[in-house]
Amino acid sequence: MSVTAAQGFTATGIKAGIKASGNKDLAMVRNNGPRFDAAAVFTSNRICAAPVTWSRQVLADGRVDAVVLNSGGANACTGPEGFADTHHTAEKVGEALDIAPGDVVVCSTGLIGVRLPMEALLAGIDTAAAALSADGGTDAAEAIMTTDTHPKQVTRTVEGWTIGGMAKGAGMLAPGLATMLVVITTDAVVPAGQLQPALRESTRLTFDRLDSDGCMSTNDTVLAMASGASGITPDADAFQRALTEVCHELGQLLLGDAEGASHDIAVRVVNAASEADALEVGRSITASNLFKCAIFGNDPNWGRVLSALGTTGAAYEPDGVDVSFNGVMVCRGGAIGEPRELVDLHPRQVDVLVDLHAGSVEATVWTNDLTYDYVKENAEYSS
Repeated sequence: MSVTAAQGFTATGIKAGIKASGNKDLAMVRNNGPRFDAAAVFTSNRICAAPVTWSRQVLADGRVDAVVLNSGGANACTGPEGFADTHHTAEKVGEALDIAPGDVVVCSTGLIGVRLPMEALLAGIDTAAAALSADGGTDAAEAIMTTDTHPKQVTRTVEGWTIGGMAKGAGMLAPGLATMLVVITTDAVVPAGQLQPALRESTRLTFDRLDSDGCMSTNDTVLAMASGASGITPDADAFQRALTEVCHELGQLLLGDAEGASHDIAVRVVNAASEADALEVGRSITASNLFKCAIFGNDPNWGRVLSALGTTGAAYEPDGVDVSFNGVMVCRGGAIGEPRELVDLHPRQVDVLVDLHAGSVEATVWTNDLTYDYVKENAEYSS
């Protein structure tokens, strides 16, 4: 049920004829209240899609009544005409649901630099509005898929209130938000002024630490809506924990479905002097194509970890660094450790531990390996 697990929400996903494949390509999620609090975090890419520009304006007052999402076209780099298409989309949703267009978030995903087939999209909005249902969460999650191989959905219920979420994303996953569309709903009473910092903190610890391929999207949107339908005002810390758990689980589902990936890799940097140092080190490693290729080849090549580490400004002594692959310390004190033959990298999950011995702070960045299939899929993406 994902986004409709929380009380007060209906959703749907339909075939509007946007995708050439004929698969579901238009999703809608409506907040039926009684409250309409909302928050969002968007891509930090300076080149952003028309729906992002529009939706930033919608979120200015912290109210969202509905979100419409299409796959099959990003509506990015489409000029004033593309922004007009987004505006018309919101107006059509407003008309179909009898709500203000300025309270409608619009999200798009797909190929950059191509106008959307507006006749099909606008007709699809009428169909979607009529199909909204408390059981429509899974259909919505399917309709936002692009190169995803399966829908991503998560729910969490805590002491009478619920958070549900759906996500899409399988490539262009990089810090600064990964390439994704995410819709999170809750029936807890959470004012927009509290929801926005809570969402920003959750994304900082989860989605911002995914780095599949170092490429940042033009369309990233993580939207949270709170209906207040449970009537329960949760403890702020409890809500923060649950929201972060939902974001983390959705992020791991995205990582597990990354284009062509055969390994999910967690790079945990410990005993750093600061969180910034730990993140810089983790991101330097996950950004290394040499490291990711080594993991694809089941090779615990710790030299590629150290060479990436050496490009950072983090505080550490080169002869004080330890590196472990799946529990085997193959590098000790910046030099040769246990035989690399002791490491088994055949399982999908790979845990890399980097101990800087420079402090007491840690952070984890998640990535995947670089495979032949990733290259093939992206080489053929537009064809």
